[in-house]
Amino acid sequence: MTNKILIAYHSVTGHTKTVAEAIQAQTGGEIFEITPNHFYSSDVNDYEALTKQAKKEYETNFRPELKKILTNIENYDTIFIGSPNWWSTVSIPIYSLLENLDTTGKTIIPFITHGGGGLSNTISDLKKLCPKANVLEPIEVHVTRANGFHVNVQEEVTKGVQQIT
Repeated sequence: MTNKILIAYHSVTGHTKTVAEAIQAQTGGEIFEITPNHFYSSDVNDYEALTKQAKKEYETNFRPELKKILTNIENYDTIFIGSPNWWSTVSIPIYSLLENLDTTGKTIIPFITHGGGGLSNTISDLKKLCPKANVLEPIEVHVTRANGFHVNVQEEVTKGVQQIT
C-alpha cells in the first residue's frame, strides 16, 4: 500500500507555509491550506492585534468557518498538520478543521512554528482533537518576526519525514 500524504496547515505570516512547502518538497504530498473566512492581520508590525484577536477567540471558543472543507480525508494515510503556536496551543482554524474530521487510524505529524514559546500545549491539544490517530513526534521550528528561522528548516523537516520512511 502506498502511503498517501496530506500536508494541511494554517499560516498567517508565511512561516508555517514555508515549512509546509519544505515537507511537500521532501514527500510529494498534497498541500491543503486551512483558510478561515475572516481576516487575521499578517502585518508583522501589528503583531499585537493578531495576538489579541487570537486570545479572544480562544477565550470564547470561537470556531471560524473555513473557505475550503477537506472532504477526502479517507484518501490519506499520513497527515502533517501545521500551525503556529497561538496562546500555547494550535491556531483556532486548526480546531475548525479537526473537530469536523474523522482521523481514526491516521498517522499525524504535527509541525509547529513559534516565536520562542516552544510546543507548549500544541501536541497534547492535537492528541485530544485526534484521539484515535497515531500522533508522532512534531517538527518544531523557532522563528522571529524580524530574523526569520532560528533552525535549518530542511533539517527539521527531514527529521520529521524520517518517521514515516
